[in-house]
Amino acid sequence: MKIVLAGAGAFGQKHLDAVRKIGGIEVASLVGRDLEATRMTAEKYGIPHVTTSLAEALARPGVGAAILCTPTQMHASQALECLRAGKHVQVEIPLADNLADAEAVAAAQLETGLVCMVGHTRRFNPSHQWVHRRIKKGELRIQQMDVQTYFFRRTNMNALGQPRSWTDHLLWHHAAHTVDLFQYQTGEAISVARAVEGPRHPALGIAMDMSVQLKTASGAICTLSLSFNNEGPLGTFFRYICDNGTYIARYDDLLNGKDEKIDVSQVDVSTNGIELQDREFFAAIQGHREPNSSVAQVLPCYRTLHQLEASAAAVDACTRAPYFERPGARATTPR
Repeated sequence: MKIVLAGAGAFGQKHLDAVRKIGGIEVASLVGRDLEATRMTAEKYGIPHVTTSLAEALARPGVGAAILCTPTQMHASQALECLRAGKHVQVEIPLADNLADAEAVAAAQLETGLVCMVGHTRRFNPSHQWVHRRIKKGELRIQQMDVQTYFFRRTNMNALGQPRSWTDHLLWHHAAHTVDLFQYQTGEAISVARAVEGPRHPALGIAMDMSVQLKTASGAICTLSLSFNNEGPLGTFFRYICDNGTYIARYDDLLNGKDEKIDVSQVDVSTNGIELQDREFFAAIQGHREPNSSVAQVLPCYRTLHQLEASAAAVDACTRAPYFERPGARATTPR
């Protein structure tokens, strides 16, 4: 199978490492913003063609699919470009930074019938798979997920410590992991979604801190705290509080509530979530089937993110307004 990979940065290289391990896949072209930097990465991985044009890469002979690791703001438009060119596509998380674009990609997938998968990696991490399988067997039921997503990004830098050409987002990127995982693990739609934001960065224009509350109809709840201001341990920590045990997941590692490590090495063919995600993408193409984390499966997540954005905006508007202008307030001044 010949594929194109767009985005030669930190995450693109994680996918290139995964493709090497999988085998049987040829990266026919590498697409990047900076041609010289892209060429250096291509040489490292033995990729024969580099370009700054996704269209040029998709037109290469024999190319059947693409993996997009480009800036968030390009995801939806590039996914549409791939589908309209007749190529299967895996879009790194998030699918889009607004609901309308996410729905447009979902509609295009239905129209073309091609595989369109979104990189919601938490579905594939062995730690979360271990929990998911026990839930499916009826051995666990989630009472609460308590999640912390913490980074230190007061300047616009990527995971390699290099300046970004785009702005990351706590809600439309990092919260997407947890919102989708909560729905996936509970097997339920989210019935309550609320959010509050901290102050916005004066230059980046984004909230640097955020708190999210979610609830399903059965009563399972999720509390998510996000920050770009945290100088402590970085990354995302998931605490599953269940009716039959407590489990703490961090990427591909899993502990129980007593800090005892759980062996997840036999959960799947690899302990690398990105590799497992890519394996699913290629297997779905070869098997002519819908992949786990298809655009249709994750679309409810983006609908919830849309609700959370509206919720945060409503709270912000309410707290900024004088008391007598707030929804539900009496016209008279309170005592």
